[in-house]
Amino acid sequence: MNDIDAFLAGVSFAVAGASRNRAKYGNKVLRAYLQRGRRVLAINPHEREIEGVPCHPDPASLPVPVHGLSIITPPRETERLVEQAAAAGIRHLWMQPGAESPPALARAAALGLNCIADGSCILVALGFRE
Repeated sequence: MNDIDAFLAGVSFAVAGASRNRAKYGNKVLRAYLQRGRRVLAINPHEREIEGVPCHPDPASLPVPVHGLSIITPPRETERLVEQAAAAGIRHLWMQPGAESPPALARAAALGLNCIADGSCILVALGFRE
C-alpha cells in the first residue's frame, strides 16, 4: 500500500489550518472530506466552528482518535504540528504544498510517521468539486 492509500484508509481525519474563508485551501480541504462523507474535525485555535464542524485548538484537544492529519499551515506551524500530532497518536500526515519544511519532514521521519509532502494534493485525491 502506498502512502496516499495508507492515509486515505482511515476513518477519521482532522484539518489543521481549517479556515472560514471558502477561497482558502484550509476550507477547501475540510469541504473535500465532507463531500466524501468522511469523518473530519477542524483545528483552528481562533474559530469555534467552520462549515458546521466544531473547531479544536490543537491535535491534543481532539475528542476522538484521528487516523490522518491534513496540514495547511505555514511551515513553522507545521513543525509544531508534527510533534503535536505524534503526541496525539496521529500516525499519518499530509502536508499540502507550501506547508512542508525540511525540519518538519525530518522530524516526521524520525518519529516514524507516514508523511505525504511530495506536492500531492488531497483535493485531487478526494476529487474535490467547488
